[in-house]
Amino acid sequence: MKWPRKKEEKPSKPSIEQQQADKLTQLGAKLADLRQQQGLSLDEIVAVTRIPRRLLNAIEVGDLDDLPEPIYIQGLIRQFADALGLKGAEFASHFPVGFQQVSSQSNWQPKPFFQLRPLHLYLLYIFVIICSVNGLSQLLNQTALQAKNNPNQPKIQTNSDLTPQKLQVTGLEEIQVGINTSEAQSVEIGVTLKSSSWIRVVADGKTEFEGVLPKGSHRNWKATEELRVKTDNAGGVLMSINEQQPKEMGKPGKVEEIRIAAKLKS
Repeated sequence: MKWPRKKEEKPSKPSIEQQQADKLTQLGAKLADLRQQQGLSLDEIVAVTRIPRRLLNAIEVGDLDDLPEPIYIQGLIRQFADALGLKGAEFASHFPVGFQQVSSQSNWQPKPFFQLRPLHLYLLYIFVIICSVNGLSQLLNQTALQAKNNPNQPKIQTNSDLTPQKLQVTGLEEIQVGINTSEAQSVEIGVTLKSSSWIRVVADGKTEFEGVLPKGSHRNWKATEELRVKTDNAGGVLMSINEQQPKEMGKPGKVEEIRIAAKLKS
């Protein structure tokens, strides 16, 4: 009695993943040998191909798990081979990609590899502009709010017509003040501003003050020989001499200069 022969089982064909792993090992080893023969480092290949060093190293050692989908691996192999002077497209065609289509959601998660690109610079530029505009807007709003909260704050007149060089003196009034010989020889004035005015005070030939005083200001100056007071708004300045009754220096809006000299009584 003859027993039926068992049908010989044919060896199963390696899966596409196994084929890819085996082929990657072969191609990666060839690329690594050729690179070393040419005396090139992985960093030099990175500079040429712009491929992260981690991915180039994974190709050389045949680490399929650290690489993206097969169709992308084939592209990386092509670039690697081109950089070594091979026909990259022909060399990479030996790596099987199978019938796997590129999925929009891949399980492969690349490790962080930041590379500054023109798009990043453009976004940074836009961000800086937005911050600058916001900062300027806040500054203007704060200035407007302060001006609104302080409506009575005096404003310094910057009109060129008020500068000392353009003031036309209508006349110089001289006043002599007598003092007793037993007293120290000196003369003192006090000015009170009815309205904002430009004033210059010269005591014994030295300029003690020159500028705009706001309405309501009160100042005193003293000299041993003479005082000169000049203003662009005589009607807005009340002046007293040696604590006497204050009087206006002249008419409003007129330029006046007064010289007050000390004189000894005999």
